[in-house]
Amino acid sequence: MTAAKAVQPAVTEPDRVWFRFMRLHQRMLMQMTGRIRTLGLSIPQFDLLSTLTEQEGISQSELAEKLYVTKGNVSGLVDRLVQAGLVERRAIAGDRRSYAMHLTPEGRRLAEAGIAAQREFVASTLGKLGPDDLAELDRLVLAWRDLARAADAE
Repeated sequence: MTAAKAVQPAVTEPDRVWFRFMRLHQRMLMQMTGRIRTLGLSIPQFDLLSTLTEQEGISQSELAEKLYVTKGNVSGLVDRLVQAGLVERRAIAGDRRSYAMHLTPEGRRLAEAGIAAQREFVASTLGKLGPDDLAELDRLVLAWRDLARAADAE
């Protein structure tokens, strides 16, 4: 008789984990895009509106920095949101070239509806993980983020 061979766990390749993570990101983005579109917004529009719920009165430059996009991208996006009556530009005292970005009441209503939709989606997916799994995932994501930041500095 021969001894049973010990089962070795499969080696998890970083590339495979990365592809799974990217596919998951894409799936979640598509699902959130659908939810946000029911409000008549695109994801970039929702990002801008929800950012303003956290900090109104910031300049377009500060907004671009917070959204990780160029000033030109933010400018066009703000133009469209101003036209739609969701955002208003207000002059900043002592600065003729910059404007403070503020939500209109309708912009705030849509931002809050989008945030609620996002919370519901997160609760129905990630929120179903147990506390230990969620803590471990958070630890791993933060470690991966730190490695990505270090790679930026190279």
